[in-house]
Amino acid sequence: MIHKSAGRIVKSEINIPRLISSYYALKPDANLSEQRVNFGTSGHRGSSFASSFNENHILAISQAVADYRKKAQITGPLFIGFDTHALSEAAFISAVEVLVANNVELMISQDMEYTPTPAVSLAILNYNKGRKTGLADGVIITPSHNPPKDGGFKYNPPSGGPAEAATTKLIEQRANELLSNIAKIKRIDYQKALKANNCHKHDYITEYVNDLENVIDLKAIANSQLKIGVDPMGGAGLAYWQPIIERYGLDITVTNKQIDPSFGFMPLDKDGIVRMDCSSPYAMANLLELKDAFDISFGNDPDYDRHGIVTKSGLMNPNHYLAVAINYLFQNRKNWPTTTAIGKTLVSSSIIDRVAKKINRPLIEVPVGFKWFVAGLESGSYGFAGEESAGASFLRKDATVWTSDKDGIIMDLLAAEIFAKTKKDPSQHYQKLSQELSQPHYKRISAPVNQKEKEILKNLKTSLIKAKELAGEAILSKLTKAPGNHESIGGLKVSSQNAWFAARPSGTEDIYKIYAESFISSEHLEQVLAEAQEIVNKSLKTA
Repeated sequence: MIHKSAGRIVKSEINIPRLISSYYALKPDANLSEQRVNFGTSGHRGSSFASSFNENHILAISQAVADYRKKAQITGPLFIGFDTHALSEAAFISAVEVLVANNVELMISQDMEYTPTPAVSLAILNYNKGRKTGLADGVIITPSHNPPKDGGFKYNPPSGGPAEAATTKLIEQRANELLSNIAKIKRIDYQKALKANNCHKHDYITEYVNDLENVIDLKAIANSQLKIGVDPMGGAGLAYWQPIIERYGLDITVTNKQIDPSFGFMPLDKDGIVRMDCSSPYAMANLLELKDAFDISFGNDPDYDRHGIVTKSGLMNPNHYLAVAINYLFQNRKNWPTTTAIGKTLVSSSIIDRVAKKINRPLIEVPVGFKWFVAGLESGSYGFAGEESAGASFLRKDATVWTSDKDGIIMDLLAAEIFAKTKKDPSQHYQKLSQELSQPHYKRISAPVNQKEKEILKNLKTSLIKAKELAGEAILSKLTKAPGNHESIGGLKVSSQNAWFAARPSGTEDIYKIYAESFISSEHLEQVLAEAQEIVNKSLKTA
């Protein structure tokens, strides 16, 4: 059900002073699971109000990162960035105090400006280029598009992208040990840390902006004289747009220059919550109102690892844009080898599969989580990697790695490049693709489940699935491991010729998520969703 105020700006009720005070005043209980450090798909997230993201958490995680670096013999600098959430700067200060005290060579932003996730990834990879020892790694303090009350902490190893589960498990375990013994954490005063010999300033903005021409055809965009709108949505990329405009001569208008930790300028998302989700038409209502003033426009989440593309037709579905981007890139990056593959998560639209077949490129399907793409991007074996939640990155023009984490800025500018070079916007390209490859109908819903059933679903055996058909078509595959890397998907995917569904338990709520798609009709999609719930519920009862 859509909230009555979805898409509207409602005065924020979040008490920022109390949120920050809670960060310091509330002490988590390490014996309570909901208050322990928990590295999910995108690092540790929580809120100071719930005692799940507090000073002690960040002190413990930072010490755990320092300890991990010693064990892994990572001796190069650590690049650290933080986004515009209220808790991010407080967490940044805590992290600096611990990391500097542990003799980590720390690289902080030059003028304490906010730093997007892709800028940190790029800095790590640029530093490590040609090196075999003394490698760099990084930390990004962000809860992504989560509400203003939330905080997040993510570790990126020398590969430049999100850490693998084995790494985050070690950091998580050590952090929880320290959560019960804060006295073991090394720490120095913040002002002393900033003056320490191992705390250095790094110009993330200049490095990123100057390198941008090696991944996007910015001359073509400038020559096209496209009128471009940008809504930074109060995110970490705000300071990057003016240097991009000045260096490359782009006709870009930044529609909102506000930084507000309460995100009081944001329209409510579909459930009535302030959420900076650039793939939601409700959260993107401000930019959608301005769509006719620009040829193309885009918005991003607070750490700039997601993208939302707005054309004259409206906000593009992220799956649709991924298909267009893939179709364009692999036919217009002439220096990419013909063996370069496409990476996708298994809950992304199957129109990507059809595009891959059309352009004769290998497709690698992996579980949910961008960490599965890191090695392929770093090695250059993946030309493009994208996930269903509007996150993607791709190679430089010369087929070498750009970032191994999601980059919303290049996905924004790619949309402008496509328009500039083809004279058609990405929505028009998608219409052509869907006519050629059939129109997909895609939806995600959730259903209730208890803790025991979540564990069953997470470790489900395909032998428990007795169904032979899905919405009138023969079931062709039942998967609990991703075909691209044979890793567990933490759930189930069932496919027929023209439809599929995937079911995965939530890591934070007593629900499981069902993703489904039909290439027949929206009515057929509803039938797929109904039968998906029936198939999953029967298998849970049988187990």
